[in-house]
Amino acid sequence: MHRSRSIYIETYGCQMNMADTEVVLSILRDAGFARVNELNQAGVVLVNTCAIRENAEQRVIGRLGDFHHYKKTNPEIIIGVLGCMVERYRKDLIDSQEFIDIIAGPDEYRKLPALIESARRGEKGIATRLSRSEKYDDIVPLRKAGLSAWIAIMRGCNNFCTYCVVPFTRGRERSRSRSSIIGEVEDIICQGFKEVTLLGQNVNSYRDGSNDFSDLIGMVADVDKNLRVRFMTSHPRDMSDKLIETIASRSNICKYIHLPVQSGSDRILALMKRSYTVEYYLDLIRKIRSVIPEAGLSTDIITGFPTETKDDHKQTIDLLQKVGYDGAYTFIYSPREKTKAWSMTDDVSHEEKNRRLEEIINIQRGISLHRNRSMIGQVTQVLVEGISKRSNSDFCGRTDTNKMVVFPRNGNIAGDYADVRIERANSATLFGTQIHAVC
Repeated sequence: MHRSRSIYIETYGCQMNMADTEVVLSILRDAGFARVNELNQAGVVLVNTCAIRENAEQRVIGRLGDFHHYKKTNPEIIIGVLGCMVERYRKDLIDSQEFIDIIAGPDEYRKLPALIESARRGEKGIATRLSRSEKYDDIVPLRKAGLSAWIAIMRGCNNFCTYCVVPFTRGRERSRSRSSIIGEVEDIICQGFKEVTLLGQNVNSYRDGSNDFSDLIGMVADVDKNLRVRFMTSHPRDMSDKLIETIASRSNICKYIHLPVQSGSDRILALMKRSYTVEYYLDLIRKIRSVIPEAGLSTDIITGFPTETKDDHKQTIDLLQKVGYDGAYTFIYSPREKTKAWSMTDDVSHEEKNRRLEEIINIQRGISLHRNRSMIGQVTQVLVEGISKRSNSDFCGRTDTNKMVVFPRNGNIAGDYADVRIERANSATLFGTQIHAVC
């Protein structure tokens, strides 16, 4: 294939961006382009960006600097920026970043072939309009062969949490049809995938006619009992009894729930516009553990939100210890333009934010270690993902509660299920010995 029809793409940020990249590659394949894995083989270089936090944006900005330097010696190369940063930095990307030929927002990927042709003619290819209807539900994503697939079941968000830029970069909520999602599930099964994760900014608010997310995930699980089904991310306000019971009722719906709390302070939660209290959240956790005792739980924590006091921080620590999460994704608050929190006083120093973050990380690491060590002596089923990165003599894989397990190779291949007795653990990984394999 001629170099001008070769695409090199890098993806930053969340799983939704990874799923979007697969949509982009499908659209471009149908237009006669092919993906390449090396930058020096490409005629078109695309960066799919993330705008959720400042750190993610800085990584992209640094990488764009590398591409700018590359284009100076390869002026025929087309450089394109996709995704959430386009919505935040549209004017700057157009006016001051002259080396960028294409910018396309998350709802404009169908236009990419035409935008590339415009760039070939020396014209800026620009498409940044957000849509209330675009779902890409007629496009079959171009996936690499593997075990786990992502399926975006909805796009956008209506919650407008005061710190979050997603409604401004991805637009309002809209759900795909059940039929298109089930069709995609059937397709990935035919391709040999063993696990699927249903994606959305808030999957719990999925709606197709009278069917909600509980109905959808039950239907997906019923397509093939051997297919593991995961989902993310859930908003606590919309986690229903019906969904909890549906998870418990299907053996192939993974008993793992990622339930972002963000803060353990009711005052901060109100400022964040999270629409629940700590008491409500803890009642929800108790309900989950009552119905699904073995459930693995993880969360998101933002530290250093505007006006967060030492007492607010202490309340977050108290919540971590009360819940006993298996894991937590922890972040320093990043001011985002257009959000309501942007106008609040960012009065927690960077040094204090880092100190609080480090304390949360250390406490959660101890909780995770305790949770993992409690599994020593137990036998758990693991989906083999492949050879461990640390040792060619070991396999690694995950339990349905999303715990990583490492164990000696014993004739398995990726995609097999193995029963492993846990013998030791650290805060991130379980280690054990296989006692039985089921293909």
